[in-house]
Amino acid sequence: MIEVERKNTRKEQVIQTATELFKDKGYAATSMRDLANELGIEAASLYYHIKSKEEILQSICFEMADAFIQGLDDVEHRDISNREKLYQGIINHTKVIARDLPAAAVFLNEYRYLSAPWLKKFLRLRINYINRFKKIIEDGIKEGEFKNVNKKLAVMTIFSSLNWMPNWYNPKGKIDPEAVSKQLAQLLINGLG
Repeated sequence: MIEVERKNTRKEQVIQTATELFKDKGYAATSMRDLANELGIEAASLYYHIKSKEEILQSICFEMADAFIQGLDDVEHRDISNREKLYQGIINHTKVIARDLPAAAVFLNEYRYLSAPWLKKFLRLRINYINRFKKIIEDGIKEGEFKNVNKKLAVMTIFSSLNWMPNWYNPKGKIDPEAVSKQLAQLLINGLG
């Protein structure tokens, strides 16, 4: 999977600082003044780097969406079993979350503040992504790799488990992202039989 590397430009610093604030305070409760204060600049100076607070939210949400999609693209068309596709898809999803926990938290919780055209596009991407996992499960059931379970329940259980990660995972803890990814994938796939 290709890593999305953040540049050290002032705009990227603004986005990273805003990401932390959005995660900690929430998008709605974070003002441009809060962001400027955190960066140690005048609020008016922010507009040299960004157009609006929502532009930052869009950047975070769609950059994360691209990373998740790329991770699934990476395994979906391989000539491997559906079980292995699901395993690798879960691992890649988890790695995207672990790589930037604050951005993942914003992606998962604050997307609802996107304005109408952007929110619709975001939700379409999200539904499509979830449905691609559902298709892997469906194909695995058809080919006898998984038990005949409710596909929607299975996929929602997987995402509920994975997307809770920003609330409990500590990258400085005893277990590294690779090990977390593999353990979560094994636990979730074993439930499908």
